[in-house]
Amino acid sequence: MTRDWRFLLSMFLAASTLVVHVQCTYGVGGGLMVGFYDGTCPSAEALVKATVESAIASDKRNGAGLVRTFFHDCFVEGCDASVLIDSTPDNSAEKDGRPNLTLHGFEFIDMAKASIEAACPGVVSCADIVAIAARDSVHLLGGPYYEVKTGRRDGRVSLASGTSDIPNPIDDLATLTSSFAKKGLSQSQMVSLSGLHTIGKATCGAFTNRLYNFSSTASTDPTLDAEYAEQLKAACPPGSETGTTVVDMDVATPELVDNQYYVGLVAHKGLFTSDEVLYTSAETQPQVLRNAQSAYSWTSEVVRDLTAMGDVEVKTGSNGEIRLNCRVINP
Repeated sequence: MTRDWRFLLSMFLAASTLVVHVQCTYGVGGGLMVGFYDGTCPSAEALVKATVESAIASDKRNGAGLVRTFFHDCFVEGCDASVLIDSTPDNSAEKDGRPNLTLHGFEFIDMAKASIEAACPGVVSCADIVAIAARDSVHLLGGPYYEVKTGRRDGRVSLASGTSDIPNPIDDLATLTSSFAKKGLSQSQMVSLSGLHTIGKATCGAFTNRLYNFSSTASTDPTLDAEYAEQLKAACPPGSETGTTVVDMDVATPELVDNQYYVGLVAHKGLFTSDEVLYTSAETQPQVLRNAQSAYSWTSEVVRDLTAMGDVEVKTGSNGEIRLNCRVINP
């Protein structure tokens, strides 16, 4: 009898361990899971990838735009495609908030959505398309491939006033850390996700605060490499902060997803204040140095943290909707 009891107990514990493992694998992120559409729209991810491939073939900057759209979406109302909604006479939507005025690539989300709707009407959310398009952009620009958990639903609220939650390029470390913490993301995750500034371009207005009238004792930010500062001044003379001129955010490999962003930080060639503080702050400098020295270190971190970003305040189940047009809330 004792042996039978012990045998049954061991079987119960084994089964309990299996259940916990499954829940930990698929239950994080509000019920999201890899392969959510396998039975309802198996071609969904391939259709998104085809659109992203075409976008990047036309201009690699489009990939950076899709990654940035994913970030800005998740920071306001969670990862729910609220950033895609157009403003109306009665509502100023997120895309018209100041931090989002330079976002681009919305048309590629529209194209992917149209392809998917033709194959699987009313099944795949715009929020999942944004997350998948960001993953494909990272991978097609030389970065790691990772599985994207899906099952997000689209939000029905989009307010320009909510964009104040988005980190600002002039933020100091404490402000950045607080912004990410509000979304359940750690300071370490903030450092690794900032590494995606390795792709894309920025308008002069995002960093001219470091070039002119920096302080009462220095006209230019003294933490900025002097030669690099002169290059930036040539591209962005006084008065250019309201213009449309853009410069690469990574001076070494601006069209590749790699760890050169961190190498640039160590050389004091971070473009934004929010970049430079990651190296000049004792709290985050060790992680910057580690990622500058090891591409593998950063790749491992950013895959984990992109996945965590995609879990931020997601809507699943009966919360939200499957938007038929990514730019318009369903009637």
